[in-house]
Amino acid sequence: MKQFSFPLVTVIIPCFNREKYIVETIQSVLVQTWPNIELIVVDDGCTDGSRKLMESFGSALTILDHPGRVNRGQSAAVNLGLVHCRGVYVAILDSDDLFKPEKITMQVNFLEQHPEIGLVYSNGLYINDAGEELFLRYGAGHHPPKDSSQVLLDCCFNVPSNALVRRSLYEQIGYLDETLRAAQDHDLGIRLAEVAAIEYLDECLWCYRRHDGSISNTTAKLRWQNGFKILTAACKRYPYPAKIRRKRRAVLHFRMGQCFLQEKQFVHAAYHLAMAGLLDPQRALGVLMGNEKAGSPN
Repeated sequence: MKQFSFPLVTVIIPCFNREKYIVETIQSVLVQTWPNIELIVVDDGCTDGSRKLMESFGSALTILDHPGRVNRGQSAAVNLGLVHCRGVYVAILDSDDLFKPEKITMQVNFLEQHPEIGLVYSNGLYINDAGEELFLRYGAGHHPPKDSSQVLLDCCFNVPSNALVRRSLYEQIGYLDETLRAAQDHDLGIRLAEVAAIEYLDECLWCYRRHDGSISNTTAKLRWQNGFKILTAACKRYPYPAKIRRKRRAVLHFRMGQCFLQEKQFVHAAYHLAMAGLLDPQRALGVLMGNEKAGSPN
């Protein structure tokens, strides 16, 4: 009779000055129902009390840091964890977010039953600074992306925090781009979608914390600037249709225009908004007519 095994899952938490949240984040991994987890926490040059809080967990986790304990950014911190991880599957968790207890179990079981799928992601719950529930990430009827063009156009799944990925995929595509201090998650999602089938579990298995210090709230302009670099690299790497490339460039110009409007730099804003309209006039007209919500660049 074949003995059932529990594949090792590595969870990587990159941490820079998150003493307010890191304990709760770590605990959300330690209470997972999956019995075989390797937890790696990367100290990305913390200068607050985060390191002592990590050390208080003893042998329950492995702490890594860069030479000299310098801060090198989230991508470099995650990559350090990937270099040292041993798991068949890899989950990455931001140091202020949370996993629901059954997250790893449900995603491992799915991937074990579907070897043709490279990664699986789930629905999640947005929470505020105090941990109070705000709203679900995805509404009813959400479907996973059909191809990498859809991911390029719209970061339609929150890789990596809500995903479980086969480690073999990282070995195939490489790790996170350390030159990007923002939008590195979108870049990773695009590259994964270029080589792997993606599936979605309509279960709330992850909590994303929104607060003033979160990366997504502090790097909006840089994220859209990096979007142009990501688009250029993607088009060199993969044969995206001209229409897809044009539409994505239009989105990037539109978001940059919004950022400059917030900064009251109206000349720069006008240039980017005009470029967005020229590249995708149909969508621009939809926004002007109120048929499509513009959303926020943050």
